[in-house]
Amino acid sequence: MPFHTALDLAAAIRRKEVSPVEVLDEYLAEVDRLNPTLNAIVLRDDDRARAEAQAAADLIASRHDGEIPPFCGVPIPIKDLDDVEGWPTSYGSRGTDPEPVEQDGLEVERLEDAGFVLMGKTATPEFGAISCTESERFGPTRNPWNTDHTPGGSSGGAGAAVAAGMAPVAQASDGGGSIRIPASCNGLVGLKPSRNRIPGWVESLHGASTNGVLTRTVADTAAVLDVLAEPDPGSWNIAPPEDVPFLDAVGEEPGRLRIRLCTDNALGLEPDPAVVAAAESAGRLLESLGHHVEEAPPHWPDAAAFLTSFLVVWSTISAGTPIVDEMLLEPHVRADRVAARTYDAITYVESLQQLQSASRQFTEQFGRDFDVLVGPTMAVLPPRVGAIWLGADDEPSAPIANATPMACYTAVFNVTGQPALSLPLHVDDSGLPVGVQFAAGPWQDRLLIQLGAQLEAAAPWTDRRPPL
Repeated sequence: MPFHTALDLAAAIRRKEVSPVEVLDEYLAEVDRLNPTLNAIVLRDDDRARAEAQAAADLIASRHDGEIPPFCGVPIPIKDLDDVEGWPTSYGSRGTDPEPVEQDGLEVERLEDAGFVLMGKTATPEFGAISCTESERFGPTRNPWNTDHTPGGSSGGAGAAVAAGMAPVAQASDGGGSIRIPASCNGLVGLKPSRNRIPGWVESLHGASTNGVLTRTVADTAAVLDVLAEPDPGSWNIAPPEDVPFLDAVGEEPGRLRIRLCTDNALGLEPDPAVVAAAESAGRLLESLGHHVEEAPPHWPDAAAFLTSFLVVWSTISAGTPIVDEMLLEPHVRADRVAARTYDAITYVESLQQLQSASRQFTEQFGRDFDVLVGPTMAVLPPRVGAIWLGADDEPSAPIANATPMACYTAVFNVTGQPALSLPLHVDDSGLPVGVQFAAGPWQDRLLIQLGAQLEAAAPWTDRRPPL
């Protein structure tokens, strides 16, 4: 059961082949067994989870199949950047308010309405600010494929939990690569949806950050996207709604696509040979499926101007969060807050306008010059636990710089708002997963699901298991 898909579990529960209580107990047993090593789950409330599982069992016993929510009784953990009523949201920090919050996040509310059983909270670095899941509050989270290495971040606890079989699916979020990076590190499927495809109570980082999930299959990702992507009329900005469920895109032919294969990145960082090999292998697979593949770089935004403006906006990552003691924040987060206070409103608005202008020029290539851009998800293999902190004693912002090779392929699509998908198409010689990223034009989430499902059918990955 631990490696069943969420859709398969939901179907088995509806058929009454297994009860939600039995399903939850099996996953909690895996948490008991593996979490002391991986440190992926940082909050448990087993009594509440079992009560929710029993309520799901009672509902199934009393309702017809058509009246049962799509994921009734399926366990899911929530990332510790997202609010669950009755639980504290620590943001991976020692400096935040320890009191339970009084309202679910909109994404959590929708998951509960879909029947998911909330089984706890997953680890994140403080405020999700770096690409390795390590914090002073909870310590490091480890990669189930090799516990000397990171599972990535900032949704690293979510990624480790799903990869290890502690959960069938996990809620995640992505503000610079935080779904796709753990997907790559842990051998999972990770979609960053289009800007405002998944609404929240408020827009995070001007729509650069979005919610989503980490899963083992494209179908699970599409099905949960259907749950999360219902337009919210109260939001300031709404993605164009889809008339047909995203799950229906699984198995649909994407047509013959113009693929642009590029192993370079916007910052000019040298990629590891293993990630280049992964992308090139994906290019050959795409050609074998009938797509037209051309290897050439797109016209990247000006790196210096783009990065400078991005960091102005990124420095506000902890804004709006109740802080009880700023001196308890980790040095790099505290440095960000100090930097954010030095920017005047004109500088901030000019930075946003520069990013919008650069995004417009970049996205114009999609649909005109090519349909999908393919390349590595990260420039490096998953770093060793602790490597993110090298130099931090002398320079508080060193962890941000150390994380850059992990995010140099992903963050551009957070700024542009385009959908981007990491698929676990490769494993390096040491056994570590290596993701390949696929990015499409604005609002083309459906195209990525079609293409991802086609690749999954051609080169299946779901039978891979970590050695734990």
